[in-house]
Amino acid sequence: MSSVSDIIPSAGIADAEVQPGQVHWHAGPNGQLFELATLPERLCSLDVPFSLVSEQSQIKLACGGSIHLDANTVDESAHQHLAFVPKQSIQALGNKQFCQDYGLKYPYMTGSMANGIASVELVEVIAKADMLASFGAAGLSLAEVEKAIQRLQAAIPDKPFCFNLIYSPNEKGHEDAIVDLYLRYGVDLVETSAYMKLTLPVVRYRVKGIHKDAQGNMVVPNRIIAKASRVELASKWFSPPPEKLLNELLAQGAITNEEAELAKEIPMAQDLTVEADSGGHTDNRPAITLLPTMLALRDQIQAEYNYVHELRVGAAGGIATPASALGAFAMGAAYIVTGTVNQACKESGSSNIVRNMLANTGQADVTMAPAVDMFEMGVKLQVLKRGSMFAMRGNKLYEIYKTYASIEEIPATDKANLEKTIFKMSLEDVWQKTYEFFSERDPSQVEKANQDPKHKMALIFRWYLGLSSRWANAGVEDRQVDYQVWCGPAMGAFNEWTKGTFLATPDQRDAVTVAMNIMYGAAILSRANGILKQGVALAGDLIQFQPMQLDAIEKYLSE
Repeated sequence: MSSVSDIIPSAGIADAEVQPGQVHWHAGPNGQLFELATLPERLCSLDVPFSLVSEQSQIKLACGGSIHLDANTVDESAHQHLAFVPKQSIQALGNKQFCQDYGLKYPYMTGSMANGIASVELVEVIAKADMLASFGAAGLSLAEVEKAIQRLQAAIPDKPFCFNLIYSPNEKGHEDAIVDLYLRYGVDLVETSAYMKLTLPVVRYRVKGIHKDAQGNMVVPNRIIAKASRVELASKWFSPPPEKLLNELLAQGAITNEEAELAKEIPMAQDLTVEADSGGHTDNRPAITLLPTMLALRDQIQAEYNYVHELRVGAAGGIATPASALGAFAMGAAYIVTGTVNQACKESGSSNIVRNMLANTGQADVTMAPAVDMFEMGVKLQVLKRGSMFAMRGNKLYEIYKTYASIEEIPATDKANLEKTIFKMSLEDVWQKTYEFFSERDPSQVEKANQDPKHKMALIFRWYLGLSSRWANAGVEDRQVDYQVWCGPAMGAFNEWTKGTFLATPDQRDAVTVAMNIMYGAAILSRANGILKQGVALAGDLIQFQPMQLDAIEKYLSE
């Protein structure tokens, strides 16, 4: 049993005796004392406040009763008050207005991992649990995205959900076509990703349909949750649409004069997700420095434009445990976004082979590799290196691309090695498959390749980069060594936290259970940290949170 002197090193037992002028707890008619060993259970009951007090130099938990500040007189029923643990709701961890605006119960969002890894199944279960999920539309055809829209609108018509809109500089017309699709189906919330600048399609999406109602209030149908890791880009999202792009859209007849004029009063995105060290497209920025910078930027731009609806900042990258979630909220995040950890869940659009690979991932088992969508620009993304040679092979392809002007310039030995180890077919055959793909998806790429041998080489190399993620999602066994699995260090942190628990097993990982453990655990750790901040040092096993089954969490929350 812990004594006051054991857990408050600066106080001796004599100092723990109740003295006039101290804060003390009085049992009164309804107060009860409990052993310190019951602390983990008490922390789980988020709606029940309690205190830590001293009784005969032992730490006890006190429920009910009353707390007296700076009391000059005490009686024999008084106990020295050590710490107070207030109620803590999960909603209060983040921004309540964020939840109200989107119709959510919790400030939690699952990000849009591309190629349908953030699947319709994932979006559906998260939405039904009153959290926000974004469908991974990037990399999919228009037909595949349309099918996903139809399914989700039919399955969860009264629940909020989100679709991804990705910057697509190498696919002429695709971004515009996706925006057309979203506007046609009334998809009124998108999560943007990988943008290096604002484009006509994303501005058109945001501006289309803006009007004032009969009371003169601004109505903005289409909302954007933007992702950014650089201040200069975040500034663009938090600012009104650029006048130059508005004028271009006006000249095209894509928006009306009223829409263009009203657009000057709103930000491109009210909500901005600060993307730190994440899987996929990332600048590997540390959240602990990036998030405060973006919060300061938010305040600066809000003061400059005085928007009716205040700007908000969320956090993503490295979040996969209650501690990391609490850290983001403690720094001021309005909401959090998880990514890699959802790929490890059974509802994701990935394969069981990938889920097992992710279950064995450590924090250091990730590296950077070329991104298929911005290969020629040298843009990289973070992937799993344990169990896959994709990163090494992808970087080799980029090195060759930078070195030579065409396929014909590649030395014969290097070309033979590429065909044998990476492509497993001749480069001529790869080009034929590439030709067939782009002839249907984007014929301008073929035209450019016929005129520019270096672009042709890029398209051939992108064949491997593009299919490697699809092999992973489909679980193609003879291509496992080539799997491109987007993964950040958060996956390793999640595995370390869940080691030895039911969540260590891939087939036990469902997205809602993972989400609720992260959020509920963060609320419990918030209460535990409050004790520590009041100067009471407790043994680690008393204030840790281990994963719990979903029904157990729901039981505590319903009490």
